[in-house]
Amino acid sequence: MRSLLRAKIHRAKVTEADLDYVGSITIDSALLEKVDIWPGERVLVSDLNNGNRFETYVIEGSAGSGIIGVNGAAARLVDVGDEIIIMGFEITDHPIEPKVILVDDDNRFVRQL
Repeated sequence: MRSLLRAKIHRAKVTEADLDYVGSITIDSALLEKVDIWPGERVLVSDLNNGNRFETYVIEGSAGSGIIGVNGAAARLVDVGDEIIIMGFEITDHPIEPKVILVDDDNRFVRQL
């Protein structure tokens, strides 16, 4: 079995960083649907501005809101406006084709990559 990239939201912008929230990352549900990431799913987040990487779980945000909110302790690892990559993985014994999307500065879907 191998852990393979299954889903990726590329160059999303952090819209909120809430240290007092219990944890997680809130992601616009329209983006979650495009890459088939579920609420509660573990994701790896990489900040392109400062190099920080962290794991957390997903909370579904309102569709079309553009929200990318980093919550809890991980909020110390990002700043609002930072560009991040959000990645989901799958443990499988077969090759898979990841769903990868690019978003614009408002976290709206641009295209499949």
